[in-house]
Amino acid sequence: MPKKIRELKSMLQRAGFVMRAGKGSHTVWSHAKLEESITVSGRDGDDAKPYQEKDVRQIIRKAEESP
Repeated sequence: MPKKIRELKSMLQRAGFVMRAGKGSHTVWSHAKLEESITVSGRDGDDAKPYQEKDVRQIIRKAEESP
């Protein structure tokens, strides 16, 4: 069963990412240790796409491994 968009946002927030608003239903998340950011699209109640879940897991892993 796919995660909800709100779950992805919660995972990012717990990992230390900071949100800023984007256009429409897009939110942009950045982390102090990383130069790159991630954009999450969709409303909180929407099902996350598989690529979104994968991208969120990857960027959280990068933030944890970054010095």
